[in-house]
Amino acid sequence: MHFEELIKTIKERRQVLQVTQETLAEVSGVGLRTIKQFESGKGNPTLLTLQKILEVLGMEVSLKLTNVSLNK
Repeated sequence: MHFEELIKTIKERRQVLQVTQETLAEVSGVGLRTIKQFESGKGNPTLLTLQKILEVLGMEVSLKLTNVSLNK
């Protein structure tokens, strides 16, 4: 999933649950400004920040790491 898709998915989930950005900030412990920047595509949250937001929304993040060869 690309970052833009992640933003859209999180924003849609928040709206479906009828959670305001203000409430999400309060419950997650993430700053309102951070949430607004993230949802507008201007922020670059840490994985810990994403985890806090997703936990409140009943979601989780899964990372897939691949081995990339540096030799060409």
